[in-house]
Amino acid sequence: MELHNTNEDIVISEVTNIFNSLERKENPENICTCAQCRMDTACYVLNRIKPHYIVSNRGVVRIEQDGIENQQKKADIITIIYEGIKQINKNRRVYSHGLDMDGSSNMDRPVFNIPTIVGCLFNGVNFTPMEGIKIELHRNEDLVTMIDSNWQNPYQILPQREGMFTFWPAPIQAESIDICRDFEFLVKIKAPGFEELNHLFKIPVVSEVRNISAFSRDRTFKLPDLYLFPPE
Repeated sequence: MELHNTNEDIVISEVTNIFNSLERKENPENICTCAQCRMDTACYVLNRIKPHYIVSNRGVVRIEQDGIENQQKKADIITIIYEGIKQINKNRRVYSHGLDMDGSSNMDRPVFNIPTIVGCLFNGVNFTPMEGIKIELHRNEDLVTMIDSNWQNPYQILPQREGMFTFWPAPIQAESIDICRDFEFLVKIKAPGFEELNHLFKIPVVSEVRNISAFSRDRTFKLPDLYLFPPE
């Protein structure tokens, strides 16, 4: 048996219809209609409504029977979609629009799947989260290539992120599976009025048969909290 959130179907369908309609109407407000913005909008909506799971065909039948309730649900979802479109267009992620994943995410050979790297940056004087700061991830003195174009390097901390930054390095080719290797990375942070911060760390990784392209919390490497201090 498989669980399925039927609201995903409704949201994705309505997001597709609305964005397609924008394109047909020549999009007077210049809303970005790329695949990434569509997915961002779907995520925005799904994070604001309750999931509705079914297990069997009986669940589908029940959904069809609840016609009036579904109509109201769809109307509410459409309202949230337009709200999401405005928010996402306002905070448009310019680095990813219209871009496809790069070839590194399509490997079908043994690789080291580097986990997602997560950290938080704070002001060392008052312990408040930093914002507007660019953070670089290096390996062997070079900027690390990310798994696809939706992950930044350098990463700029936005105000609503509460000091949090994330990286997801692209998989690294391996000779075979089940090889354990330590990969060394360097987080480099430069900010006006603060001393430069360089944080070196290692991640142990075991090679696998192919690359992993779906995000999972189980594949996350958490850095210790980092602090910036003024020169004095």
